[in-house]
Amino acid sequence: MTPKIVTAKEAVQKIADGASVCIGGGGAGHAVPDKILEQMGKSFLEKGAPRRLTVIHPCGIGDNENRGLNHIAHEGLVRRVIGGFWGNAPKMVRLAQEEKIEGYNFPQGVLTHLMRATAAGQPGVITTTGLFTFVDPRIEGGKINKRTTKDLVDVVLLNNKKYLLYRTIPFKVAIIRGSSVDKNGNLTMENEVATFSMLSIAQAAKANGGMVIAQVDKVNEKAAAPERVKVPGAFIDFIVVVPDQGMTFLTQHDLALIDSEVPTNEDLSVDGIKKVIARRAAMEISPGMFLNVGYGMADGVPIVARDEGMLEKVSFFIEQGPLGGIPATGLNFGAMYNPKAILDDGYQFDFIQGRGIDIAFLGFAQIDQQGNVNSSKFNSRLTGCGGFIDISQNAQRVVFCGAFAVKSVVYVEDGAVHIVDPGARSKFVKQVEQITFSGNYAMDQRQPVLVVTERAVFELSQGNLVLKQAAPGVDVKEHILDMMEFQPIVPPFVELMSAKCFTDTPLYFSE
Repeated sequence: MTPKIVTAKEAVQKIADGASVCIGGGGAGHAVPDKILEQMGKSFLEKGAPRRLTVIHPCGIGDNENRGLNHIAHEGLVRRVIGGFWGNAPKMVRLAQEEKIEGYNFPQGVLTHLMRATAAGQPGVITTTGLFTFVDPRIEGGKINKRTTKDLVDVVLLNNKKYLLYRTIPFKVAIIRGSSVDKNGNLTMENEVATFSMLSIAQAAKANGGMVIAQVDKVNEKAAAPERVKVPGAFIDFIVVVPDQGMTFLTQHDLALIDSEVPTNEDLSVDGIKKVIARRAAMEISPGMFLNVGYGMADGVPIVARDEGMLEKVSFFIEQGPLGGIPATGLNFGAMYNPKAILDDGYQFDFIQGRGIDIAFLGFAQIDQQGNVNSSKFNSRLTGCGGFIDISQNAQRVVFCGAFAVKSVVYVEDGAVHIVDPGARSKFVKQVEQITFSGNYAMDQRQPVLVVTERAVFELSQGNLVLKQAAPGVDVKEHILDMMEFQPIVPPFVELMSAKCFTDTPLYFSE
């Protein structure tokens, strides 16, 4: 039952043509088995094998250029891709947009739970997550191009309530990563910034009579303590050793990403309009809250909370698994500085889908009059939803954070916003190109929704956006209303955003 150590080239030769392959890890190298993916691409280009694979990845995998899933984005190598996030694999996106592969985009949390359902031999996952969004089969069914026709999601009725049934996707090849294996082949993840669903993915492959390939940094001569084992050697067939594989594509090793007390050398600060947006959003926080943060403008909120002395009074977490610290920004997002714990993402999504989030701070690309939000597909850009749908639909409250317009030139000075160029394109449109968040469903669930920009703050009320606040220095008609493709509800008196948003005045009263 002890796994065999092989080279990446030998491991890839074990993958049969037409196989279904599930890949663990996420983001820009966060526990990504990149050497194996690289060899898969090389093998196909040199020998034409493996070919016609179905690829499943609960989390996005790539560096926005050449690594991760980009290694295997070749016509003929891949037949179908089922992913939670597509944005950091532009070469795979191109194959889908050119109709060269079938492609599906499902919520990351749902896919994570499907790994467990597959391991358990269950027919699928039944959840409200995704209702009335583009993954609902009554809208798009999560299909991302015309070539993709098969339905993998159904609407079901239980106790007179509608749910979505995401069907189990059996696979026989799992490619995972860890930090090391012991003499018995047991995999541990002591240097990984997140643990994702490595165990569930491995169990699912083995339960289906398949094989598991694990990439690790080293092999230890001693047996690991049982409580540290993440994936038992009994579930692993082949091990590929890649010394100095790095924590992420950007970070070779930073203890602050896996230790709650080690300081980091990174400059965790915000300025400009991101600081304004983050400070206004952070005003919604109260002690004792569980808070989720998304990528982009929203990831400035924990930095503001730290500066305001609130970090130890709340619990920030991200869907990849870390909890209790400050999320890394940019391509390193998915890791967290000084996490107090790192959970498997399946457990994190249990809490998320169980409505454990008090406030979710998320970004947006488009918003329409009904409060529908698009963060997954706009213009010619396909990013996918990631954990956005799981989080936004199930949070007690949602605060969407983002710049008011595309390519605007704005600066903050003397406690006011100064607009040099109002922007090339409005983000407040008549109708979003894709529904990643349903405003009507939020209203039906009585879910409070706030939209925070550097110019204005809106609230979703009775199916319409209401202008609640405007920034000092902004002309409401010229810089807000005339830049929107629809007319929001404008009360007789529009408040000014708090002066605290534009200065370093403490947001919270000291105890």
